Amino acid sequence: MEETIAGAQNTQMAGQIPQQRGASLLETAVRYAEERHWDVVPGTWLETADGTQRCSCGETACPAPGAHPARPDWATQATGSATVARRMWQKQPAASILLPTGRTFEALSVPESAGFLALARMERMELTLGPVTLTPDRRMQFFVLPGASAKVAELVRRLGWSLPSLDLVALGEGAYVAAPPTRFGSRGAVQWARRPTPANRWLPDVEELISPLAYACGRDR
Repeated sequence: MEETIAGAQNTQMAGQIPQQRGASLLETAVRYAEERHWDVVPGTWLETADGTQRCSCGETACPAPGAHPARPDWATQATGSATVARRMWQKQPAASILLPTGRTFEALSVPESAGFLALARMERMELTLGPVTLTPDRRMQFFVLPGASAKVAELVRRLGWSLPSLDLVALGEGAYVAAPPTRFGSRGAVQWARRPTPANRWLPDVEELISPLAYACGRDR
């Protein structure tokens, strides 16, 4: 799996976003805001108690420990200011990095197996791709232009599928993605399957990616 991710990354231009490993959450959040103009908001974080890690939310059965919003008004707290982002993470350096969707981008979330199948097909088709994340809970998120969530059900229907039959979720306004190097409990960290680079600053529209993604999700059922 690591080799697959590394291979995809090596084919891209060297970007300015920090490497997944070694960069602090603070500096990474600042650079997402500064260089990609993404809104960022600090989420929960991991705490160690009795030798085990748990989510700062206090829920023992938290489904995404250390990688979800820390407060109900998280969306209004999100900022595109590098200065404000720095101030936020200075207060809590361990906070996860959350990127609200429905603003500068939306995301199409699919199972990891379908995501890699679609990614290979997209590359053969020489499609323009934006950043793609890979999460420890085995999901991939393909970044696309805003508006995807309003279109995806009809686009899938035209391809002969029904959206409920596919494990394909459009993340739009009111949702978020956890950004690298955010950690999900003991399961590992969010990674880039395709890193943000100067070459993929301009995102594709959902229409460009929906066919290979729907096909891959249909195969993955």
